[in-house]
Amino acid sequence: MSTSAPPDGGAEGSAATTVAPGRRRITSLEVLCVLLVLALVGQTWLASVLDVPAVRTGATIFVAVCVQAIPFLVFGVLVSGAIAAFVSAEALRRVLPRRAALAVPVAGAAGVVLPNCECAAVPVARRLIQQDVPPSVALTFLLAAPAVNPIVLVATAVAFPGEPLMVLARFAGSMATALVMGWLWSRFGKGEWFATWAIRRVPTPADNRSRWGVFAETARQDLVDAGGFLVVGGLTAAVLNVVVPRSWIDTLGDQVVLGVVVMAVLAVLLALCSEADAFVAASLSALPLLPRLVFLVVGPAIDIKLFVLQAGTFGRAFALRFAPLTFVVALVCAVVVGAVVL
Repeated sequence: MSTSAPPDGGAEGSAATTVAPGRRRITSLEVLCVLLVLALVGQTWLASVLDVPAVRTGATIFVAVCVQAIPFLVFGVLVSGAIAAFVSAEALRRVLPRRAALAVPVAGAAGVVLPNCECAAVPVARRLIQQDVPPSVALTFLLAAPAVNPIVLVATAVAFPGEPLMVLARFAGSMATALVMGWLWSRFGKGEWFATWAIRRVPTPADNRSRWGVFAETARQDLVDAGGFLVVGGLTAAVLNVVVPRSWIDTLGDQVVLGVVVMAVLAVLLALCSEADAFVAASLSALPLLPRLVFLVVGPAIDIKLFVLQAGTFGRAFALRFAPLTFVVALVCAVVVGAVVL
C-alpha cells in the first residue's frame, strides 16, 4: 500500500550503480594486438636473439608436441561434449557393472577400441566422472586409452620390426598399469581429492536442440581449458629436451638398472605423444629392450604435460597424489612384464 520512495541504497542506488560505467577491462585480443605490434617493430632484434641452435631445436620440439597432440585433443573434447550432451548417467550405469572392481576391466577394454592420446583422455575422463561414472573406472580409461589402442600398437610394431614381443610387452605393461591404478583408486581413492568445480555434474537437457548447444559449449570449454595446459606442457617438454644432453643416454648401454630409472624419468620429462614415442625409443639402440619398454609404458601414463593437464582439469590435490603413484605403478608393471616377456 505504501508508495513512499525507496530509501537510500535501495532501487535507486542499484539503478545508479547499474548505469554508472565501470572500468574498461583489457581483453586477451588487445594484448595479442600489442604483442604483434611489438614483434613487428622489433623483428630484426628478435630474429638475432632467436637464431640460436638450441632455440630452434626447442621451437621444433614444441611445435611437434602440439601438432601431434592437437588432433587427438580435438577428438577427445568432441567425445567429451557428446558424453555430456547425449549420454545420460542412467545409460552409463546400465552399461557398467555395479561393482567398481568389475567395471575397471571394462574401462580398460574400452581403451583398446577408442584411440585417444594422453591429452584427449583427460577431458573424457572428467566428463565420465561428471556423469556419475565411478572415478576408478574413468581413471582406468584415462590410462588405458592412450597406451593400448590400435594406433599405438601398430606404431610400436613398425618401430620395432624385429621385436614382435615388444608390442605384447607394451600392451601388457600399459594395461596392467591402468587396471592396478583403477583398483587402487577404488580401494583408497577419496572424492575430496578432486576439485569441486572439476566434477560438478553437467545437467542433461531434455530437448535435442538444447543437447547440441550443450555439446558445442562443453567441447569449446574443454578445448580452451586443455589447450592452454597443453601449451604449457609442450613448452616444458621443449625446454627439457634441449637441456638433457643426448650423450647421457648413450652411456647407459651396459647399466640396465640405471637405464631403467633414467628412461622412466626421461619419459616424464620429454612428454612425447604415445603415437610417436615408439620411434624415439627404437632410435636409442644402445639401450637394452627393458629400459626402452619402461620408457614406452611410463610416458603415456604420466609425463610433464599430463601432470599439468590433470592439475588443471581435476585440481592440484588430485594431481599431486595421482601422478607419483602412477609413476611407481607404471615403472613396476613395465619391469615385471619386461622381465617375463622380453
